Amino acid sequence: MSHSQLLRGVYVIVVTPFDEGGDIDEESLRSVVDFCIEAGSHGLVTPANASEFYALADAERRRIGQIVVEQANGRIPIVLTATGVSANTAVEFVQAAQDDGADALMAMPPPIRAPAMEGVFDYYRAISKAAQVPVIVQNSTFVGKPMSPDFLARLVDELDGIHYIKEESDPCTHVASRITELVQNKEKLHGIFGGQAGRHLMNELARGVCGTMPACDVPDAHAAIWNAWESGDHAEARRLYNRLLPLLNMESLYPLQLYKEVLRRRGVIRNAKVRNAFQTPMDKIDQKELDAIMDEIEGMLTIGEWSVERVE
Repeated sequence: MSHSQLLRGVYVIVVTPFDEGGDIDEESLRSVVDFCIEAGSHGLVTPANASEFYALADAERRRIGQIVVEQANGRIPIVLTATGVSANTAVEFVQAAQDDGADALMAMPPPIRAPAMEGVFDYYRAISKAAQVPVIVQNSTFVGKPMSPDFLARLVDELDGIHYIKEESDPCTHVASRITELVQNKEKLHGIFGGQAGRHLMNELARGVCGTMPACDVPDAHAAIWNAWESGDHAEARRLYNRLLPLLNMESLYPLQLYKEVLRRRGVIRNAKVRNAFQTPMDKIDQKELDAIMDEIEGMLTIGEWSVERVE
């Protein structure tokens, strides 16, 4: 990808498959990359929240990035993350990601004992200075330190390398609009990506987002919605979005487990193991509900097969 090329579309977050012993399943990870590209994803992002980055060793984070870049082999842009516990560690991630072929970088504020806002600004200044590819600032209420629209606009206006925001604080829709209003150098802000698993995509699209970053379990369904909107068929985009919404709602209850269970049933990964699972495991009623939801969206799944495991 040319560094001047704008990032736009469905940039899915690649999950990290594990084997039964809890180690990274590299073969399944390569399968995820091929699956996402074949399903119509416009870009891939890793390792982020849906990749369980917080449960990975630094060497594992780098290895995952290397595998994803290698397997994608230039077919679509790859965004590698640089979130660190300090500016120094984030810069190390930046340098490693660039050495490994990242087309862009994404970083949240330090996820542990984040500094005051001027310290967060210094953290992003260090990332921006080290970056030779575009930087996406991820603003999330889940991990890290939520940032105000004023602060995010300042990052864009004052730091050379920062050109994108991934907005998923609350209310993400209004924050996205406010950032767009506040940024003084409009040409420097190349776009705002929606987050929160795509649950608010229609509202975000109406506000002019440049893309969305959902999980990678149904990239073909997300791509269908995006492509319908881009073609001007907003009614079709909304129809498809409404069909997908029950799955997105269920994902909010069991995000990591559900992403991986869907990928397992689609034959993409070998098992749905999650490291340091913090949610209640899915039970038989959840599995039955998942069967029903997937039956409803089967026509949106354009590649592979869906393995229905009926629970009586």
